[in-house]
Amino acid sequence: MNYVYILRCRDHTLYTGWTTDLNKRVVAHNRGMGAKYTKTRLPVQLVYSESFETKQEAMQREWAIKRLPRSRKLALICGDIALAQP
Repeated sequence: MNYVYILRCRDHTLYTGWTTDLNKRVVAHNRGMGAKYTKTRLPVQLVYSESFETKQEAMQREWAIKRLPRSRKLALICGDIALAQP
C-alpha cells in the first residue's frame, strides 16, 4: 500500500507527505530523519492518512492536498469532506 499523510508539527503547522510504510515514516520524522521541514518542528503527530494501491495515486493525492489552503486541510482532518474539496 501507499499512503498520503498529514502531520501536525509542534508549532501547529501541517506537513503533507507520502510513504509506503506509514508507521515507520512517522517514527523517522520524530527521530529527525524525515523531511527537512519537520526536523526543526519536532515532535510531529499523525493527524490524517489515506491509502492507495499505487505510488502514482498517492503522489497525485499528496500534490492535491498540498495545494489546499490550511482551512481546507483542517476540514479534511476533521472529516468535513465537503469543505475539504477544492
